Amino acid sequence: MSDNAFLLEMRAITKTFPGVNALDDVNLAVRAAEIHAVVGENGAGKSTLMKVLSGVYPAGSYTGEIRFDGETRRFRGIADSEALGIIIIHQELALVPLLSIAENIFLGNETARRGIIDWGEAWRRTGELLAKVGLKQRPTTLVTDLGVGQQQLVEIAKALSKKVRLLILDEPTASLNESDSDALLALLLELKAQGIASILISHKLGEIAKVADSITVLRDGGTVETLDCRAAPISEDRIIRGMVGRDMAHRYPERSPRIGERVLEVSNWRVHHAQHADREQIKGVDLHVCRGEIVGIAGLMGAGRTEFAMSVFGRSYGQRISGTVRMHGREVDVSTIRKAIDHGIAYVTEDRKGAGLVLEEDIRTNISLANLEAVSDAMVIDEGREYQVANDYRRALRIRCADVYQQVVNLSGGNQQKVVLSKWLFAHPELLILDEPTRGIDVGAKYEIYTIVDRLASEGKGILMISSEMPELLGMCDRIYVMNEGRFVAEFPAAQASQERIMRAIVNAGGGGHGQ
Repeated sequence: MSDNAFLLEMRAITKTFPGVNALDDVNLAVRAAEIHAVVGENGAGKSTLMKVLSGVYPAGSYTGEIRFDGETRRFRGIADSEALGIIIIHQELALVPLLSIAENIFLGNETARRGIIDWGEAWRRTGELLAKVGLKQRPTTLVTDLGVGQQQLVEIAKALSKKVRLLILDEPTASLNESDSDALLALLLELKAQGIASILISHKLGEIAKVADSITVLRDGGTVETLDCRAAPISEDRIIRGMVGRDMAHRYPERSPRIGERVLEVSNWRVHHAQHADREQIKGVDLHVCRGEIVGIAGLMGAGRTEFAMSVFGRSYGQRISGTVRMHGREVDVSTIRKAIDHGIAYVTEDRKGAGLVLEEDIRTNISLANLEAVSDAMVIDEGREYQVANDYRRALRIRCADVYQQVVNLSGGNQQKVVLSKWLFAHPELLILDEPTRGIDVGAKYEIYTIVDRLASEGKGILMISSEMPELLGMCDRIYVMNEGRFVAEFPAAQASQERIMRAIVNAGGGGHGQ
């Protein structure tokens, strides 16, 4: 194939950081109007390669050549790449929470006439863009009032507002439920039909198999292979073999549950919206979790799963909260996070970077945060004891790092998640709430997380798992609640659960209720 058949070529890209060779002689070639997936385990170099391409890492900070439209390019920053129509949407959202959707979309690219912003035009264009990405919100809605998944759609709308020729999406569906993910993939196919190329980075291999024309596999900072999906369908197992260098016969550990007495009981739990006190979000739900049991909560985005979990964990979400929480049959006060922790409840947030970790601090400091008393004497931290605790968890959870003094911002997503888990395990909980525990994590690291969760259950912990990936719930859970519009509308033992039955329960929920 001739050179001019490619819209983009990245040749022999090498990028180093102190002590780390992040990219080693990487090659990537993208045709015009194709969807090109880039896959690999966390730490394989995917995001680093895209930051080189977009100018986040400017020319001179790496070696190798970037060719776009047949010409060699040297991007000094994002403005240079955007001027050519290369638009990147990072995994970490870059929105201003207290500005409206319209203001965020056109920030730095304002719709102005004679130096005065034309708000009517901005709102009109925003409405068109929101319709295109399937977000049913007003242009004047503040970003802070949107969920993580909705904010991701705003980022995509912002990218589409520019004259994009190559759209780079780094884990665009990580925060989206299945229906919203399908809508986004359909949008990428529509953009492809309009002549727009896309680079899609995703750990959701099923999505990649649906839409990708080509797949480039990275491993340990190098290019392993590029697969042509147009010649023949590429299976998920084939992609995994390239990513991890081996076959994975089982995606989930074999479970032999030993379920004991009830650890947690939540009765008639009601929660009103954090900003709008007249809006009831959680509507009188009942739930229980037993020792050694992994219980799942399935539901579409906006069903109230995270709001429920956070409200139980020290009322960290909502207002006008009522109902009872019992641990081992005894009613307990969970009105603050400290009280919830003291009663043996821990919550692993879906937003590990924003709410689960102090990114600029080291592993050692993050792990001890939820139980500082255990590493302190007379309110003074014993650094030796803190180091020992962190090192023990590093070994037990196989956190890949130079040492426990490494900043967590420099860890891969899977290793960051292990640090969050370590933090809460050090608090010695009896009930562990996991909210999207494998979001943004590659298939190899997912299995490690699943193994840790299975081990905790086997040790007698009660596990409550929230996930937007139904195969994950079906593969891990002993029992699954189905939530819709703030109510549990069905409950299935593992043997009776299926994606079809769960979706049917959601669709048929109507006015709510509880049953099979």
